[in-house]
Amino acid sequence: MLAVFLKTLPFFGLIGLGWLAARTRFFPEEGAVWLTKFVFFFALSAMLFRFAAGLDLGALLDLRFLIAYLAGSGLVWVIGLMVGRARGLDLPEAAMEAQCCMVGNTGFLGVPLLVALLGERAVGPVLMTLAADLLVFSTLITLIIHAARSGGIRLGSLMPVLRGIVANPMILSMVAGLLWAHLRLPMPQPLDEFLLILGSAATPGALFAIGASLAARQARRLAASGWLSFAKLVLHPAAVGAAAMLLQVEPFAAGVMIAAAALPVAGNVYILAQYFGVAQQRVSAAILISTAASIVTIPLVMLLIGQA
Repeated sequence: MLAVFLKTLPFFGLIGLGWLAARTRFFPEEGAVWLTKFVFFFALSAMLFRFAAGLDLGALLDLRFLIAYLAGSGLVWVIGLMVGRARGLDLPEAAMEAQCCMVGNTGFLGVPLLVALLGERAVGPVLMTLAADLLVFSTLITLIIHAARSGGIRLGSLMPVLRGIVANPMILSMVAGLLWAHLRLPMPQPLDEFLLILGSAATPGALFAIGASLAARQARRLAASGWLSFAKLVLHPAAVGAAAMLLQVEPFAAGVMIAAAALPVAGNVYILAQYFGVAQQRVSAAILISTAASIVTIPLVMLLIGQA
């Protein structure tokens, strides 16, 4: 356990450094916003493109893996929705809580952390979980809220969703990289080195930005936020692990899937909550609590799957 914890400690150390810099106001709040934009649009996109361009597209599309991840994640999503409704929440609020229960910080934390810990074999499974979260569950929550507020799904409500998917730099960079790989295009050395240098900024930049963004969050409504953090850090990896076992997913890929599911609540859930004006405090607190708790839970999960 100690050896696994020490492997993950530098990553959480960077998050803590970002939190301290922002908390002491040495790093201003607007600085975190611009650093996040740099990572999101440039550094992380370069990393994802370079990873995807080196993949075998046929080997990447593992239908059994995708079904297992979607089944386990969907089950936790439904549980989160039902718990929210049982507490008297309206459909948009309950759906936003359900989103907290299973959408992890795969882009900013998962990609650099899991690839560093598990090696480049983890790239394909991590990208599949990221794509599933972005394409399936982010679309689902947007459509549910639009439908609940407008009395049904209309063509006009679909267009912003489609535009958001098409304009997402993580989706664009992965698709571009996979297309590059599919066409078997050579990677010129200057381009590869450019992407390597730019992509190398993604890990420290993303982790520092996560910490800086946490400095402004407060742990309010602890009962609800604690439940959401428990669902994300415990129920989600347990559910996808059970689904992977039932569907006999290849052991290494299953381990990566479980580790990805054990990541804390994603920051983009808060962006959606803020955009729709739904459950912002609960989502913000769940991000803070789950990220802090994951310092312990992620090493434990890595130890349990035997991949670290």
